[in-house]
Amino acid sequence: MTDPAFNRSRLLDWFAEQGLGAVTHDHPPVFRVEEGHEIKAAMPGAHTKNLFLKDKKQRLWLISARQDTVIDLKSAHRLIGADRLSFGNETLMMETLGVRPGSVTAFGLINDTDRRVTFVLDHRLAEADLVNFHPLTNTATTAMTQTDFRRFLTLVDHDPLIIDFSASA
Repeated sequence: MTDPAFNRSRLLDWFAEQGLGAVTHDHPPVFRVEEGHEIKAAMPGAHTKNLFLKDKKQRLWLISARQDTVIDLKSAHRLIGADRLSFGNETLMMETLGVRPGSVTAFGLINDTDRRVTFVLDHRLAEADLVNFHPLTNTATTAMTQTDFRRFLTLVDHDPLIIDFSASA
């Protein structure tokens, strides 16, 4: 496995170079949404869950949603226009997003230079004024305004597919 083009340090430098406002908070590693509630409570904005998935046709998907959003993988494929979904493995995750399990983040799209990953953004997260994602590592959280986050997506050439996951709940 080769090292990704961007790591945390290079990502945060790139944000500054692009004029994207980002505030990063270091914290102990957080591997699952259920962990770190006390850490997140001290940080304003919408906290996220991020799922790296593949479908039966080997298409890759990254779903980012508010941490409390229920995403039923048995029905999500119909909402996003995919075949049945399963979790993508660590090798695929590293070669496309440059992250390991527990660190999946929309900011990983910066490493998807071949545009292999379709980005799905839950509508509740798309409406949040301030969003929080890992900066390619689960030992920190980076907050960014929705305006700067959308500019980030434009700069990395990933238009989000905005979906209302609550409609399937």
